[in-house]
Amino acid sequence: MNTTGRNFSKKEVLKAVGGSAGIMSTVARRLSCDWHTAARYCNKWKETKIALADESEKVLDLAEAKLYEAIDSGDVQSAKWLLSTKGKSRGFTDRHEITGADGSELKITYEIVNARIKS
Repeated sequence: MNTTGRNFSKKEVLKAVGGSAGIMSTVARRLSCDWHTAARYCNKWKETKIALADESEKVLDLAEAKLYEAIDSGDVQSAKWLLSTKGKSRGFTDRHEITGADGSELKITYEIVNARIKS
């Protein structure tokens, strides 16, 4: 529900989205409305949807740049984290796959012994 009792123009919403980092609470505060109203207006027009997505991507780009700066300055933990996420295709992962001998299919056999259900 729009608690301001007024409608917002596309231009007003775009201005509120600019520099918001894609944070809906920031957009709502700038429009002086509640979060749901801001979200509804951000999703109302193609241009506002794109602007909000662009703002979110800018923050991710900034964070990624900081990560690369940390790695460049010798931060081994950041390097390990990057390798475990983006370097999976090169074998850098914490995930382990269990196979049979020489990578063959793993065969599991089991036997149920003396199974009784007590009532």
